[in-house]
Amino acid sequence: MGNNDVIIIGAGHNSLVAAGYLAKAGRRVVVLEKRGMIGGIATTEEIFPGFKVSPVADTAGYLSDEVRADLKLDSQVEIIPLDPIASSPEPDGTHLTIWRDTARTVKEIERFSPADAAKYPRFVEQMTKIAGVVQGLLKLTPMDLPSVGFADLRAALSLAGPVFRLGRKNINELLRVLPTPVEDLLNEWFESDVLKGVLAASAVKDITWGPQEAGTTFTFVYHWALSDNRLFRSTSLVKGGIGELTKAMAETARGFGAKIRTDAEVKSINFQQGKVTSVTLANGETIEAGVVVSGASPRTTFLELLDARRLELSFVRHVHNIKYRGSASRMHFALSGLPEFPALAGEGQAYLRGPIQIAPSINYLQRAFDCTKYGRVSDAPYLDILIPSVADPSLAPSGKHLMSVTVKYTPYALREGNWSQEGPEIAKLVVDTIAQYAPNFRGLIADQKLLTPVDLEAVYDLPEGNLSHGEMTLDQFFHMRPIPGFARYRTPIEGVYLCGPGCHPGGSVTGLPGQNAAREILKDAK
Repeated sequence: MGNNDVIIIGAGHNSLVAAGYLAKAGRRVVVLEKRGMIGGIATTEEIFPGFKVSPVADTAGYLSDEVRADLKLDSQVEIIPLDPIASSPEPDGTHLTIWRDTARTVKEIERFSPADAAKYPRFVEQMTKIAGVVQGLLKLTPMDLPSVGFADLRAALSLAGPVFRLGRKNINELLRVLPTPVEDLLNEWFESDVLKGVLAASAVKDITWGPQEAGTTFTFVYHWALSDNRLFRSTSLVKGGIGELTKAMAETARGFGAKIRTDAEVKSINFQQGKVTSVTLANGETIEAGVVVSGASPRTTFLELLDARRLELSFVRHVHNIKYRGSASRMHFALSGLPEFPALAGEGQAYLRGPIQIAPSINYLQRAFDCTKYGRVSDAPYLDILIPSVADPSLAPSGKHLMSVTVKYTPYALREGNWSQEGPEIAKLVVDTIAQYAPNFRGLIADQKLLTPVDLEAVYDLPEGNLSHGEMTLDQFFHMRPIPGFARYRTPIEGVYLCGPGCHPGGSVTGLPGQNAAREILKDAK
């Protein structure tokens, strides 16, 4: 088959975004997905009869506004903004809830610390300014350091506005705080353990580090920069499940002429004399194209799909050194009713519309992380709980509810035992932990499903269970993502590109890696 301009490997959200932009520009695009369904980590599946479960990613508030507009996604899906941003029930029966409305949040914080309540609006203002600079970086093609060309400098001018608005004092503050532990940042502002715990949790939700580790302020700011509510984490749902979003992306791409094939596993990317020629499928079929775009991880792309023996040794060594370190599991529950959190009682179901964090303090989060240093699962885990059926009843049968939980820390590499042994223990630990805060929870469970890091790797092609195809740490960001010298979506093989979260700007359902990659592919074609 030689009637394709572009082959895209994988039908995750970034691949579908790239397909949409490339097809819109007139390229003949075919997307090849190994599973029987599209979406990658952004799928909705009927794990339990009658329940619409988003097994891996469940929020869409990080999606780029520009991608939404360019691909006309708002006309195809309904985004449900959640409020509160986060609720943290405490062991002593109290709780702290962060709302989109700063004034309402200030009243909540006053119960714990009037001094912190007074500082919180200034903290939001300061972090929003700092996040504005990081936000500007996300849409740039990284500079190929140390070789910086005029085009790089011209593109960087888009940062001038956010940088000038920061002012000299705040620029120094940005450079000072990004490499620091988020604990240090929060200690400089606040005294309340519960407030610091609520905020710090978002800094470590998608990485393996604890809040006392260097660079976690960067991940805190990164989430702030992407969030649709201009706060520290995003909390918007897609009505019907996040799989509706990737369905809409696929329909847009098809509308522009792209073809999408499922059950089409790519086994190899073929090249001659340093230039791509075709791909070969698991069934032996060969498909030719002058451009191949991989939505798979750098590890899969360079060490499995390409013949690594024909690549430069130093390049392959760098690929081997990419850090993944998956440390989260996902657990889903089909519930016969709504859990009752005594600490969150009041105003009906209002407090249950947003995420519920079992993260009482920074020390709690750090102790949960410390276990991973020794290859052990946390005895007292940090849980990020969402009951999406409260805001979107269509996700569960009438009168029933769906609960999805991100469980940390559960390291991919266990020092003792294996995941087939640990799985049932993890499931019990999650249930026991939630039951400490919601006493009726255990009796509501009609069914449950645990996805360990090993499951996430096997089913969703996430190396070591890492959702971002590589840790989202400061040493693997911008010009160092996925590796230094190859951060511009291109690879050592002419015509082969990357478009997944393993390249800049990284993880979360943003669509930005796909959009950025498509821009560079079209630029090379001129």
